[in-house]
Amino acid sequence: MAIRIKSRGGESVEQMMRRFKKLCEKEGLTKDIKRKEFYEKPSERRRRAQRKSANRVLREARK
Repeated sequence: MAIRIKSRGGESVEQMMRRFKKLCEKEGLTKDIKRKEFYEKPSERRRRAQRKSANRVLREARK
């Protein structure tokens, strides 16, 4: 899953980096890297998923 950026005509390095960062964020790579930065116990992962699910249910109930 390599992300490749080709330079457009007259595009500066800063613009290319901005485009690359946006693509990485759109693909979800930045969230994934932050999530995997530290080890998370399986029980913690399940607990986090349950909290996320409960919050989603509450949000749906409010609508």
